[in-house]
Amino acid sequence: MQPRSDQRTGLAYGLAAYTMWGLLPLYWHLLSAAAPAEILAHRMVWSLPVAVVILAVLRRWSWIRPLLRQPRRLGLILVCAVVISLNWFLYIWAVNTGHVLEASLGYFINPLVSIAFGVLVLRERLRPLQWTAVGVGALAVVVMTIAYGKMPWIALGLALSFATYGLVKKGIKLDGIEGFSAETALQALPALGYLVFLGIRGESSFTTGGVGQALLLSACGIATAVPLICFGASAVRLPLTTIGMLQYLAPTFQFLLGLAVFHEKMPAERWTGFALVWAALAVLTWDALRTARQGRTELARAAARAGETAAAEAARATRTASRPAGPETGPQAAPGPVRQ
Repeated sequence: MQPRSDQRTGLAYGLAAYTMWGLLPLYWHLLSAAAPAEILAHRMVWSLPVAVVILAVLRRWSWIRPLLRQPRRLGLILVCAVVISLNWFLYIWAVNTGHVLEASLGYFINPLVSIAFGVLVLRERLRPLQWTAVGVGALAVVVMTIAYGKMPWIALGLALSFATYGLVKKGIKLDGIEGFSAETALQALPALGYLVFLGIRGESSFTTGGVGQALLLSACGIATAVPLICFGASAVRLPLTTIGMLQYLAPTFQFLLGLAVFHEKMPAERWTGFALVWAALAVLTWDALRTARQGRTELARAAARAGETAAAEAARATRTASRPAGPETGPQAAPGPVRQ
């Protein structure tokens, strides 16, 4: 069990990570003069030097050579890089075209999509309350489809791409910094080529948008890496149930930004759809907390039983060792008269 001070530190890191992720729409909105594809390319290119600096500070290079000898893992990293690139592009595009609320919906329903992937792909078995949460989430998608007059494809695209990213990463088994660095290394070269292409055509806002725009685009790597580092620091200090609850902070911030800062419309039918999603997440969270509490109780009982058994064995051994030695009781024949 983690010390209380360590858990407080982990909670601080977790709050910082999810708060920064939740406030990212403000940052992408500052870059709205640039096309979403250019913002994405700068995010990829500038993330690589940040990743290299982090690896140099931590002196974590030993994983690279073994990875280069494993084509299957390299292929999975390539898939991750492609999927997370699609996720990033869709999110930046959604923010800069006035769909922050629908983007937040995507990250609200992401846990439900991940559970569905667990059933369909990994053949996991769900508890009854998990089935209930998934069913309510599916109903919410139907309601939102009616509310928008079309399928909420931005929300579904974000949820499906991020759930796919998480699913594929399970097969790579790299820590957060290593995985981020490997994916960024694959993303950087094509992204740099695209930026050079924009520069040759005179369409790069990095060179035409002024010093402020150039600095903001250069800081995309820091905006990508810092929340990830904070998340990694929290993940090793907090139980999964706490991390699971913290993940709702980011879409909550995005939702509030969509309403209060970007003034997106929220008619009654959309409120109904969001309310259903929140109800599904409440059921999912309650089930996770209850299951974790039952697991801790069973573990404590098992430890208590093991302690009682060990104490009984020790007492028995002590009694045996302290028992006084007595005459032999084996079947020995008594001497009789000798026959002549």
